[in-house]
Amino acid sequence: MRSIVHFPPSPARDAAMAIAETLRSNGHEVYFVGGCVRDAWMGVPPSDYDITTSARPEEILRIFSHTVPVGAQFGVVLVLMNHIPVEVATFRAESGYADGRHPGEVRFATAREDVQRRDFTINGLLSDPADGHVLDFVGGLADIEAKCIRCIGNPPERFEEDRLRILRAVRFAARTGFTIEERTWEAIRLYAPRILDVSMERIRDEIGRILTGPHPETGFDLLEKTGLLERVLPELAAERGVLQNPEFHPEGDVWTHTLLALSWLPEHARDLPEEGRELLAWAVALHDVGKPATQETREDGKITFYCHEAAGARLAAQILERLRLPAAFIEDVAELVQDHMRLTHVHEMRDSTFKRLLGKGLRSWPDETPGQRRYFELLTRLQRLDSLASHGDLSHYEKARQRALAMPTGTEKPARLISGHDLKALGIPPGPAYARILEEIFNAQLENRIASREEALALARLLADMPASGEGNP
Repeated sequence: MRSIVHFPPSPARDAAMAIAETLRSNGHEVYFVGGCVRDAWMGVPPSDYDITTSARPEEILRIFSHTVPVGAQFGVVLVLMNHIPVEVATFRAESGYADGRHPGEVRFATAREDVQRRDFTINGLLSDPADGHVLDFVGGLADIEAKCIRCIGNPPERFEEDRLRILRAVRFAARTGFTIEERTWEAIRLYAPRILDVSMERIRDEIGRILTGPHPETGFDLLEKTGLLERVLPELAAERGVLQNPEFHPEGDVWTHTLLALSWLPEHARDLPEEGRELLAWAVALHDVGKPATQETREDGKITFYCHEAAGARLAAQILERLRLPAAFIEDVAELVQDHMRLTHVHEMRDSTFKRLLGKGLRSWPDETPGQRRYFELLTRLQRLDSLASHGDLSHYEKARQRALAMPTGTEKPARLISGHDLKALGIPPGPAYARILEEIFNAQLENRIASREEALALARLLADMPASGEGNP
């Protein structure tokens, strides 16, 4: 009985179909391969398509006018069809992976030989674009039915070819909910110490895909159990066994809390665009990374983590710098980690403090319109996830949202009433006092205690006569 897969209509499918038809009309054997076949078979609309063909790279470059030879020496050409990029690869066999990634020898081969070099059986399926017929030379359909992640052939050989595959196995297991089969699992644990042979950029991308996938908690749990976590994110591995006060954290240690917070993440990030999802995901993963270093037990037996937010922000920045993330992204995540406990004081927070928090901006995902409050949106979601993963009390989250809704857009960032030039005109000697005076005036403005330039100048005169030690509300 023939196995047939249906590819639902989409611009990506139509572009891939057009390329496949053109290659076939030029006398070449051609198939869809890999993730698009796997996803379609599982009822998931593919987001992109890969093609494998008997056409050589030079023939692909001749047939299509819009191409990018991204890896022509390895038989890979990017074809642009209707402005949509589709990876087209020549059937090939590879050997001699001296650096744990790039093959030392590539020879063009048959379709059956081509799939033998791929990573996992569920990614080794071929499908004829013309009729959807699936060619399964590696047992991928049976493994999908059995919900199993299995290396094609000998697992150590597959991981010797590319160490990143051990992280990909975890990602696919988390994404699909499949179990990693025993020989593949043993090989992952064996090769875990060698994951750092892979570039930090590739490691970062795989971890990011796990974090923004459907089950990040499963992925991170597998990272820990395989021994990968202590290699790629040792700061998170240090959370294991770090006890917390059961009054606020009945769930258990810090690591358990982090996994629970991650389990709630997909539901609370689903409506965010990609930039917001990534920022929130990393902030959730790292929000308590400062706790192991700040844990103390008081004389009464209570466990404390004083200043873990500041310690966590520093560690988060170090981790993300190591993973080669952009500087603006690093600053935003570190700021969210630094602020993640601030809303627990929202009930008694002064308007000026709350408005400053409300008016904070993001560097990597700035507000497109005034008053969009993207930073505050991510911070409140982070606070909600933190609470759901611990005591479950959402009163701080709800109060913060209520206060924000009650403040019209723009009130968090009003134009300042006076400047340093005005202080100079009043005869106040230039110096450090300027910053103190201007901040106190701005606080008064945010709290609606003053509303005019004249009131601001009067307050400046009053503050100028106050000693530096007398900072605070007049």
